[in-house]
Amino acid sequence: MTKLKWGMIGGGEGSQIGPAHRLGAQADGLFEFAAGALDHRPDVGRDYAMRLGIAADRAYGDWQEMLKGESAREDRIDLVTVATPNATHFEITKAFLEAGFNVLCEKPMTMTVEEGEEIVRIAEKSGKVCAVNYCYSAYPMVRQARAMVAAGELGNIRLVVTNFSHGHHGDATDADNPRVRWRYDPAMAGVSGQFADCGIHAMHMAGFICNDTVTDLSADFASTISSRVLEDDAMVNFRMSKGTVGRLWTSSVAIGRQHGFDIQVFGETGGLRWASEQPNQLIYTPVGGRTQIIEKGEGGLYEDATRLSRVAIAHPEGFPLAVANIYCDLADAIRGETRDALPNAEDGVRSMAAVYEAVASAKNKGAWRDARPPMFR
Repeated sequence: MTKLKWGMIGGGEGSQIGPAHRLGAQADGLFEFAAGALDHRPDVGRDYAMRLGIAADRAYGDWQEMLKGESAREDRIDLVTVATPNATHFEITKAFLEAGFNVLCEKPMTMTVEEGEEIVRIAEKSGKVCAVNYCYSAYPMVRQARAMVAAGELGNIRLVVTNFSHGHHGDATDADNPRVRWRYDPAMAGVSGQFADCGIHAMHMAGFICNDTVTDLSADFASTISSRVLEDDAMVNFRMSKGTVGRLWTSSVAIGRQHGFDIQVFGETGGLRWASEQPNQLIYTPVGGRTQIIEKGEGGLYEDATRLSRVAIAHPEGFPLAVANIYCDLADAIRGETRDALPNAEDGVRSMAAVYEAVASAKNKGAWRDARPPMFR
């Protein structure tokens, strides 16, 4: 099978997310790293792209040059990944979709709900894939959990409890560190800090495993370090369209917690728990039965969990290969195969709507708000 051609915008040398995308996109031999505009400094970006093996004529100085250059080529890229600062996602994603490229955008997909709805409409009109990198949903045992819920193994889902809480921004003496400070600055992060950064991963996961959407929410935000304008801790209660109750905690000041992303799903006939720090295992308890540990790589798993596992049982695959699973689904989608689990532009705009409504709720003493984007009300 011929490799698809892949390009990347952002994610340059020293980037936190860039290596995960480069490893992920190329892990299964599905994509060739063919083009890039990797840094806001043109010369630095070109140099790094060529050191990574990109041809000089496809090592671009900025995304506009890349869009023009790739649009003119017969061997244009099949997919572009947008891994730039948050405020640029909308402009770049919109331009490449309108030019007929498939796009994988880092979250948040946009900075406003209106922009998100525009991306949904553009993607539908173009017929191109527009995916959002909610990569935690691509761990094999998360896919196993989703399949178990869909098969009715837990009965109707009553309650979801999820959190994404760490303590890496809990040191007040480090609050002016540029790598930390921007996350709580409205000029750079938008209307929300910790909930928009980590909390929406947890909320997306709840909807993903339950194959449901959030309809209403109530939020309480706190800036526990006084110099921060935006919240560093949030508690969000939510309801989903099938009646499921949701509880979500997200924090960056929970000192002692490292990654801290986990989810519990409680149904009429059983419960599940998955944690990102033990991603190979899914904990399952049937009603009236003993708690079981379901291991990645064992026999009898659902197809989606088996398909996205590469190494033998007891061997961890980790975050870069969860990203790789997103690229596996992208390759299939670009080639015309349906991959319903691939996070898309609709997921992106639903997340942004939840952010804005959570902010409004927190400002109004936790008043319940309609969390749906206007286009889905």
